[in-house]
Amino acid sequence: MIDRLSLVAVYPEIILLVMACAITLLDLFDRRPGKPVAYVLSILTLIVLAIVTANYASTGKTVYGFGGLVVSDVMANWLKCFASIALAVTFVYARPYVAARDMVRGGEWYGLGLLSLFGIFVIISANNFLGLYLGLECLSLASYALVALWRTNSGAAEAAMKYFILGAMASGFLLYGLSMLYGATGTLDISKVFEAVQNGHLNQRVLVFGIVFAVAGIAFKLSSVPFHMWVPDVYEGAPTAVTLLLGAAPEIGAFALAIRLLVDGLLPLAMDWQPMLGVMAVASLLIGNIVAIAQTNLKRMLAYSAISHMGFVLLGLMSGVVNGDTALAANAYSSAMFYVLAYVLATLVSFGIIMLLSREGFESDKISDFAGLNKKSPLYAGIMAICMLSLTGFPPFVGFQAKMAILQALISTKLPVYIGLAVFAVIMSLIGAFYYIRVIKVMYFDEPKGDFTFAAPLDMKGVMSINAALLLVLGLVPGGLLELCAKAAVQMLAT
Repeated sequence: MIDRLSLVAVYPEIILLVMACAITLLDLFDRRPGKPVAYVLSILTLIVLAIVTANYASTGKTVYGFGGLVVSDVMANWLKCFASIALAVTFVYARPYVAARDMVRGGEWYGLGLLSLFGIFVIISANNFLGLYLGLECLSLASYALVALWRTNSGAAEAAMKYFILGAMASGFLLYGLSMLYGATGTLDISKVFEAVQNGHLNQRVLVFGIVFAVAGIAFKLSSVPFHMWVPDVYEGAPTAVTLLLGAAPEIGAFALAIRLLVDGLLPLAMDWQPMLGVMAVASLLIGNIVAIAQTNLKRMLAYSAISHMGFVLLGLMSGVVNGDTALAANAYSSAMFYVLAYVLATLVSFGIIMLLSREGFESDKISDFAGLNKKSPLYAGIMAICMLSLTGFPPFVGFQAKMAILQALISTKLPVYIGLAVFAVIMSLIGAFYYIRVIKVMYFDEPKGDFTFAAPLDMKGVMSINAALLLVLGLVPGGLLELCAKAAVQMLAT
């Protein structure tokens, strides 16, 4: 007999899974171009999920279900809320793009998109190694299929194959790491793993090897060096709509994976896994920013940009425990959460503009394709400029506040090594400013190429304008979102 609290803990997952199946079935009977029924039902489902999870988060309660297999706490519900909004925005931006490329013919676009979100939800609420892995596989399998969804495009098929092979290898790393952690602690329950590690008397060698492989699996999902090889090829080869889907909501899931495994389960061993995150952060910032300068393909440039931004997230995650003291943990993890949300918000706009400028036979994924955009449409040139400046970390946009939060978390440790990392991150950000400002220069100072017009549907234009405005508003008044992230981190560490 399933108790009421267990149903409450997985209520969003139930809604999502039922609607994903229903939308996929109903879509089979909708023969109209663009699949309006699937689109409307998907957006309504995601709005309901955002409202339900935000309401759960506002109560401040932590609920465990199914004998502790799942947990519904403040951080989990806010992450689910933001992931739902990110996917809804992705569907709005991608609607004209996927319809023009016959990617909604069988209804897989909306069904697989919702199933990928279901995998993210399972990861976010997992309180057990099996839950983490099943959620990750649900997300991964849906993502592999989505990358190959444009059937007539050879680049998409190649990207899907690369993603599948490297993703399977990364899943193997994570599974092997989890099995070793189970062998060392004797439990699959994350909270019990925490207790076992804290009490000691474990096989330290097996435990450390398990952490190494688990961190490798997390690094793949976070697009961190040296497990970043798939990112540029998949971002460039996948249809732009799928690239946006992979670069937005799943980043929230990857952050949740790191929090659940490393913080909820292995926080007493932070002094073992934090140095690994530090090395990956430095490498990600260095390689991501340097290689991005040489790119002429905008999607590929944004891929290396994503790698560098995940370096900042890793810096936040590695600054929570100082000499065994967890006093700064809540500030560090809330800063990392804030950074992920700020990055996703800017990513949505950037790929939305790329899809807006795309047309039949032309993907508009080269930096040169944006030449003279300001003369054709000052509105969309301004929106793209805001996005680029936010990703740069230029005040007063939210990207600046996100970088400041991470740097403050590093400096507050008062350790020379961490302060040195903060200085290194600033230098890398200055280098990274070049390739973002280059896009702005091309839009405002280069002459337009070709004579074509474009117009966004009303829903896309409205959402994109709000999206861009939030980059500025949250940069000017970040207190509300920062406080939300701080409360989520404090409550997560207290349970």
